[in-house]
Amino acid sequence: MPEYDPVDPPVALTVAGSDSGGGAGIQADLTAMTAHGVFGTSVVTATTAQNTRGVEDVNPLPADHVAAQYAAIADDFDVRAVKTGMLATAEIVEAVTEAVADADVPLVVDPVMVAATGDRLLSPAAEAAYEGLVAAATLVTPNADEAAVLTGDPVETPADAEAAGRELVALGAEAALVKGGHLTGGKAGDDAVVDTLVRAEGEGESGPAVDRFETPRIDTAATHGSGCALSSAIAARLARGESVRDAVEAAVEGMTEAVRRGYDVGEGPGAVNPTVLGAE
Repeated sequence: MPEYDPVDPPVALTVAGSDSGGGAGIQADLTAMTAHGVFGTSVVTATTAQNTRGVEDVNPLPADHVAAQYAAIADDFDVRAVKTGMLATAEIVEAVTEAVADADVPLVVDPVMVAATGDRLLSPAAEAAYEGLVAAATLVTPNADEAAVLTGDPVETPADAEAAGRELVALGAEAALVKGGHLTGGKAGDDAVVDTLVRAEGEGESGPAVDRFETPRIDTAATHGSGCALSSAIAARLARGESVRDAVEAAVEGMTEAVRRGYDVGEGPGAVNPTVLGAE
């Protein structure tokens, strides 16, 4: 009889919604974590009825049940990093903010506020509730539209992204990664994506540390789940003990291949492939 030989991977936690189409949300988060050799646990904030063509229905769960899920995980697992995705309502945002307040582990906040179509996904009250969660974040990872919601200023160029990142750090986040998929004005134009990382740990006479990561742009509309996969990859790397800068750089570079080797499934645009993100 084979001898029992278990493994003891780092544990990460995703707090996000379920994507019934499988390309984003909890499903993409757990796939990305597994690809990095990290055991993924989950707190589901909402269920959705969606596929590659769009979202048909969203059902947020009660905030007290979300809090109960979190408490159950925290009571049993040695969680090394937490990431948040779609939180759906102001009550859930507030419950999650309260739950993570005493967690002495890296917190990656992916503020899922704006759809790829540009439609706002949250009520004004839910958007406002993010202030406390952003202040608690080790890293916040908005796209350009979400950074504009969080800061109140338009974000259209890499220079705007840096300004938004600095403001998010001023609001309390230890670092901000403003994703460049929707930006213009990069030195490589439409051929590249420029992601901007601002870290408060660089505080000094010249202000926070700023890094720009430029990666090739893949000509495809199949980018569903890219934000979920990226933030989960970063959280997984933080759970493994990597620094914020190293985790972001590796995850950003890996997203090029995740998009290039995306899933061609369903009748609408496909999804990114998180399974390739853990490759070294």
